[in-house]
Amino acid sequence: MEPKERILQKAHEMFNRFGLRSVSMDDIAAQTGMSKKTLYQYFTDKEELVSAVFNEIMESNKRQCTLDQKSADNAVHELFLAFDMVREMFANMNPAVLHDMEKYHPKVYQTFHEFKNNFLYKMIHTNLEWGVKDELYRPEIDVDVLTRLRIGSIFLAFNPQVFPNNRTQLLHIELQLMEHFVYGLSTIKGQKLIQKYKLQRTKIK
Repeated sequence: MEPKERILQKAHEMFNRFGLRSVSMDDIAAQTGMSKKTLYQYFTDKEELVSAVFNEIMESNKRQCTLDQKSADNAVHELFLAFDMVREMFANMNPAVLHDMEKYHPKVYQTFHEFKNNFLYKMIHTNLEWGVKDELYRPEIDVDVLTRLRIGSIFLAFNPQVFPNNRTQLLHIELQLMEHFVYGLSTIKGQKLIQKYKLQRTKIK
């Protein structure tokens, strides 16, 4: 693995585990076995490194979401595929990451904010329209309102004032919010598919 890739990978692991604020460039240098001088040859400061890590995460998410959309059998299936991605992404994530990003790296947070309100909005909006068209989601839903609700609920789990135990329960909270959302959307036809995909995942486990 190239040095730059090693730095990005280790920084990603450490940010996920400890949050952004508590991880220094010294910590990353020590964990990669590099000197700080070598680290600064690739990233001029921590801000640039944080930006690079999260840009890579967002681009990876875009690729996976697009792939899931193309491979999904139907709109409900796509939501379950999306949650599989969320499960992998949040499995070891410290919920403090988003708070630290907003407070200490506002430029990076602004990029993340645009990712949510542009790319994620478009993906969820398209999914809801698809589900309505196939009679899996209720025809009377307001697609714009529920798209924004879903985006908000994904990141609500990171708020310790709402979920004080989110450090150890992040995935459980996300699953509950996703199920509540999709059941609320769905017709009887859609609910049968929810049960199908839940059963499949139970068997996989």
